[in-house]
Amino acid sequence: MSESATTTQWVGRWGFVLAATGSAVGLGNIWKFPYMTGEYGGAAFVLVYLVCILLIGLPLMMAEITLGRRGRGSPVDAVKAVARESNRSSLWSIVGWMSMISGFLILCFYVVVAGWALSYVWKAISGGFGLGSVEAYEALFGATNANPWSLGGWSTLVIVITLAIVGKGVQEGIEKNVNWMMPGLVILLGIMIGYGVFSGGFGDGVRFMFAFDPEKLTAGAMLAALGHAFFTLSLAAGAIMTYGSYLPAKRSIARTSMLVAACDTVIAMMAGLAIFPVIFANNMDPSSGPGLIFMSLPLAFDQMPFGGVIALIFFVMLSLAALTSSISMIEATVAFLERHTGARRSVLCAWVGVVLWIISFFAMLSFNLGAGWTLAGKTVFDWLDFLTSRWLMPLGGLLTALMAGYVFKRSVIKEEVNLSGLGWVLWQFALRAIVPVGITLVFLDALGWLDFNLAEQWYYVVAAVLGIAALGELMTRVRRT
Repeated sequence: MSESATTTQWVGRWGFVLAATGSAVGLGNIWKFPYMTGEYGGAAFVLVYLVCILLIGLPLMMAEITLGRRGRGSPVDAVKAVARESNRSSLWSIVGWMSMISGFLILCFYVVVAGWALSYVWKAISGGFGLGSVEAYEALFGATNANPWSLGGWSTLVIVITLAIVGKGVQEGIEKNVNWMMPGLVILLGIMIGYGVFSGGFGDGVRFMFAFDPEKLTAGAMLAALGHAFFTLSLAAGAIMTYGSYLPAKRSIARTSMLVAACDTVIAMMAGLAIFPVIFANNMDPSSGPGLIFMSLPLAFDQMPFGGVIALIFFVMLSLAALTSSISMIEATVAFLERHTGARRSVLCAWVGVVLWIISFFAMLSFNLGAGWTLAGKTVFDWLDFLTSRWLMPLGGLLTALMAGYVFKRSVIKEEVNLSGLGWVLWQFALRAIVPVGITLVFLDALGWLDFNLAEQWYYVVAAVLGIAALGELMTRVRRT
């Protein structure tokens, strides 16, 4: 009998936590969050970020897990099942489609970036480093992207590894592998932090990340914290809702969600403490973005004792972070097809892999032969990123909050999330008012439509939150009557 999403559950106590944390901890988290922390005021930014996690990320994650576990299926099937139980239109399953498609399209360009990480593991093993200058490493990175055979080969390897793991099933494939990948990632980060303590730049790295500087906490910084809190937890991409469908009924959704959010934040902090001491010890610019990973850091490793070993550790760690995320992005699609076709998971993964490879092939060509193939100034890679991060994910997250907060029966949601008293009231208030306003701000800012000084006109945001909450409560009471 083929494994069904309706019966499959995580076996170990930490299965969901490790899988969901692995989904959240990706390549962006390794460099983006630590850099944003240092750039936007250190501890002041971390404080705002944690508030955004509590008010936006955590409530939405709980909503996704609740819908997934109640519906016991892929995002499409889970939303449809809960809609049916709530006597609502099955058209709400469109939100599930948005999440599932978003995760698949993200993976179509993400495998290219993950291919960079794997290729640098090989460079570290084969002696491809030791080039002696940032310019030389820029040329190396450019050459990696300019060669479609090389870049395409590494992207294909990411696809093969990802689908080989997913093809073995939830328990034997995903859970068994994240059970060693995530602890392995933390151990490798710990080794790099230990090395950084003696690098001579540890104090500067800590100050860069955690010095309390509220003057840097501008309106842009607050929106950056808000946006990162939404995107870092892998929300509205199908992964969390699908993983939630495998969560045993007795597990607390609230406690599990808080644990995932905490683990994601701690690993992001650890990444900063691993990277920035090396950068500061070698008098390099910490604000290089992706270039920090693939250009500046290799040069820094060259100048350090045992730098070759540390470089290998770092890029293995980066590859593990990439793989745990890629696994989660494809699971929703595979789970959906498994239920509706009845085919074996391994066969489905092969066919999904073919479609994934074709789309990712064109995304890969955006860096070489297809760099001139643009529409409205964007390459295939750029369009995939734009459609998912600017449209599908924010809209999917917004509609998920509205479904759990307004549309579906309160009794159904309350029974599944198993919250009562103040906890239930706060969660509902967050879903009905705070999350919609927060995601709308992120959405408008990402599209460049937000002409609003958040720092000086914060009272408009508060008024919007309270107004939506009051209107929602009125609508609920009218509907009951």
